[in-house]
Amino acid sequence: MEFATRAIHAGQEPDPTTGATVTPLYLTSVFTYDEIGKTKGYDYGRHGNPTRTAFETCLASLEGANHALAFSSGMAAIDAAIRLLKPGDHLLLAEDIYGGTFRLVEEITRPAGIEATYADASDPGVFADAIRPNTRLVWIETPTNPLVRLADIAAISDLAHTRGALVAVDNTFATPYFQNPLALGADIVMHSTTKYLGGHSDVVGGALVVNDGGLRDRLYLTSRVAGAIPGPFDCWLTLRGLKTLAVRMREHERNATAIAKWLESHPAVERVHYPGLESHPQHTLAKRQMSGFGGMLAVDLRGGGEAAAKVLNSVKVFTLTGSLGGVESIISYPAQMSHIALAAEERYRRGISDGVLRLSVGIEDEKDLISDLDQALPVAV
Repeated sequence: MEFATRAIHAGQEPDPTTGATVTPLYLTSVFTYDEIGKTKGYDYGRHGNPTRTAFETCLASLEGANHALAFSSGMAAIDAAIRLLKPGDHLLLAEDIYGGTFRLVEEITRPAGIEATYADASDPGVFADAIRPNTRLVWIETPTNPLVRLADIAAISDLAHTRGALVAVDNTFATPYFQNPLALGADIVMHSTTKYLGGHSDVVGGALVVNDGGLRDRLYLTSRVAGAIPGPFDCWLTLRGLKTLAVRMREHERNATAIAKWLESHPAVERVHYPGLESHPQHTLAKRQMSGFGGMLAVDLRGGGEAAAKVLNSVKVFTLTGSLGGVESIISYPAQMSHIALAAEERYRRGISDGVLRLSVGIEDEKDLISDLDQALPVAV
């Protein structure tokens, strides 16, 4: 079956007891045993829930994977993946990563005795040179947050595997509709399901997707014991979101492409970061490893922080908030939102100046979105 069909049907067979077409919401923390040592597959809510199973089955299908595990948030999923490491192991991360990931590594992972370094993942060879003998996990985002830079998943996976390291890819921006990292050689795919998979800004969650059964068991042990699991209603909402993922991503991309092209010609704009533009330095890589370019873009304004404040305080259709991936268009300010944990010098070094805005382009009418940005952008710089 094709993607859109699997999104609606995978893991969502009619309920065998009632015939309900929509997967039931199993609001129970306990399950009755048939007898000592014998259950119908579930015993306690932290260990599993039928609604959660339906969501995990569907997500695994969309990623072309054998297994998916749901978590209470994207950060909980990242934490579970990093818990595969032990003190003395080395974690190599792309330097252009989500601020929350950076904070987790610096404030939780490193103090626990795990070595962590960052390197430029835009050049696979340069990135591979940062792999050490004790590197056990390589973590990349592609496209990245917020500057939508890309990493060559296949090349990095090949190089990392020759050094004995696992490769994890944050696939939140691309979604499984536009990119399948496991098919390109990665070992773990992470999603903040809060974003595009849920798609309606009404649920928080995360997920890890893998092919290897042993790796799945290790991650499930962390989930089962540490307990950072989503509630059944969270899973039900996200599963409902998956049903429309294909049609939503097509609209996100269509609107984002139109806005990116319009912004490129605006006098207040220094640069537009969007992999669908031919001006993007990794446009060729995007066409090779992605089936589409997504709904995320970033823009550098000529007027710096003053121009950014003008736009942020003037938009009417775009919502000013710190998340992304909802049906509504969202504008955010990385310097004071997603990447506030970075020192200003580090932000500047990564290219996140005070004039950078991140746009999560929604599925409203394209004309309304462009009109909103047009009235908000400075007329002169």
